Amino acid sequence: MQVAELSRVGHFDLVDRPIAGPGPGELQVRVSAVGICGSDMHNYLHGAIGENPCNFPMVIGHEPAGVIVKTGTGVTGFAAGDRGSLEPSIYCYHCANCLRGRHNLCDFVRFMSSGAEPGYFREVVNIPVSNFLPIPADMSLEQAALAEPLSIGLHSMVFAQPRMGETAAVFGCGPIGLLTIAVLKISGMRRIWAVEPLAHRREIAKQMGADVVIDPGAVVPEKQIMQETGNRGVDMVFDCASKHGMVNQCVRAVAQGGRVVLTGIPDEIEISVKIHDYRNKEVQILNVRRSNHEAGQGVELLRDYPKLFAPLVTHTRPLDKINEAFQMNTRYEDGVGKVILKP
Repeated sequence: MQVAELSRVGHFDLVDRPIAGPGPGELQVRVSAVGICGSDMHNYLHGAIGENPCNFPMVIGHEPAGVIVKTGTGVTGFAAGDRGSLEPSIYCYHCANCLRGRHNLCDFVRFMSSGAEPGYFREVVNIPVSNFLPIPADMSLEQAALAEPLSIGLHSMVFAQPRMGETAAVFGCGPIGLLTIAVLKISGMRRIWAVEPLAHRREIAKQMGADVVIDPGAVVPEKQIMQETGNRGVDMVFDCASKHGMVNQCVRAVAQGGRVVLTGIPDEIEISVKIHDYRNKEVQILNVRRSNHEAGQGVELLRDYPKLFAPLVTHTRPLDKINEAFQMNTRYEDGVGKVILKP
């Protein structure tokens, strides 16, 4: 099979690798679509995600959908030709965190796209049957590949606890920020502000549910949000970019007693919080660690609101154009939203 290996910072090599048949309880799946994620970009540009360095050469990519090729022994209910979204996390289900339902904090998690655990930028993969989520017959595989990143936005709602009629702001309108906006829209937010320096992303944000878009190069976002809320602030703010100093902008934009959810991954190892702004408002700062079985709900939302999510996927490329696709993302070229690779 063809595999795209990240061989060094800023470069993939296409190589041929063998693959065995599926083991007991496994499915062999042809990967038909896999999105490029912000964490993939961290690996590509920086050779690390936070304190976790790349293990070159490595196979990344963790937003996949595909078609079953073969089933392993003991598998029932699935057959060759079935289509689905694929989960990247393989949990142990017996550690303390798994037993209390916090599977995303599993002590022995195998995340397919991290370290020595190969991800989905390849033609064929073997996965546990529990990692295959069937999709409706009329859902494209490109759209099904949004289920994993959408699950991140859904997991952030576990912490934000949005209530109908509240207000929200999203800082950073990359794919995760845009999906967060869509989920907030479905949740019944009265008004959503979106903060994003790129004009084409601000336009996509409007299409996906933002009521107000703000160019941080033109105004101070938190000041505009405070002015437009009568100096109250919004009920919740999502930091989906985690650029330098952004957490403090979020704290300044949120109402007293509000919630700030940190979804993006910062480049820095440590970030600072202006403690008295944080303390005086009694703000809750909440952190998102991937997702916790929300991809199934993501498939349902993609089925129920196809027009809402449609603007996000702007480009598709074959796997042998992976370097071109990552360069497009790096340079924010051609109005790029989400790029889907098609092995």
